[in-house]
Amino acid sequence: MTGSRTGHMRLGLHLPDFTWPDGAPGLRGRIASVASAADDAGIDRISVMDHVWQIGHLGPPEHEMLESYTTLGYLAACTRRASLMALVTGVTYRSPGLLAKIVSTLDVLSGGRAWLGIGAAWNAEESRGLGLFFPPLAERYERLEETLQICLQMWAGDDQPYAGRHYQLARTLDSPQPLTRPHPPILIGGSGEKKTLRLVARYAQACNMWNDEHLEHRLEVLREHCARENRPYEQIQKTVAYRFDLGERGERVNAVVDDLGRLAELGIEVAHGGFARVWEPRTMEIVAEHLVPAVSRL
Repeated sequence: MTGSRTGHMRLGLHLPDFTWPDGAPGLRGRIASVASAADDAGIDRISVMDHVWQIGHLGPPEHEMLESYTTLGYLAACTRRASLMALVTGVTYRSPGLLAKIVSTLDVLSGGRAWLGIGAAWNAEESRGLGLFFPPLAERYERLEETLQICLQMWAGDDQPYAGRHYQLARTLDSPQPLTRPHPPILIGGSGEKKTLRLVARYAQACNMWNDEHLEHRLEVLREHCARENRPYEQIQKTVAYRFDLGERGERVNAVVDDLGRLAELGIEVAHGGFARVWEPRTMEIVAEHLVPAVSRL
């Protein structure tokens, strides 16, 4: 079954790995160059992970990892048009009031380009390692829903108290308000069918799912949650995590475009992921010259 789409497919650049040539001394310049080139190439959004250690399938925990919102603030100064987000914020890593303030600040200083990408958090190892708060999964989902409610209340300019099961805020003041109205878009990451996709239908403007053999089924589950929440399915932007490998000379661009066409047929609107050899200038040149024009026709 094909999904519902509006407009052409778009691309997101994800930066999950900072173990780049030249090491830490070279990151400032290389990240600026990559982000600026991606922005000029027509990449729709740029994201970083919200981790403090590298995660297992990308490398050992000792590999370089930058704190997400500090990095996004830097990227705001390096770019002009791309949206900016954490993919995705671990809900337990920051108190909800502070998180709403952080995203508001990013939105103001980026000229209205911030998103709130958020999820229930999962990396117990890094949380234990640095003493971060990490309650059981059921509680993390409860905190995720309360955090979404708090952010929406603060971004609506409502400074009344918030009294939840896990969070109590005496005054939800947020000044300055985000530039994006009615609020920065909310993307919820994850493919959990019972809780995550229900929260997407209830609160989010976008979802981010795994690109695997269960994708079509999960889209149908999301559609069912939307029906129960009386929410138009078409209002939710469907995005997938994607790993781009265009080849060293762009020889795989056509294969990637064909695969993205398959996703577009399912109703996927954004393929968002990392690019092999992203620090090499030629990578974003290939994106600008070949990939973005081809994907815009999907």
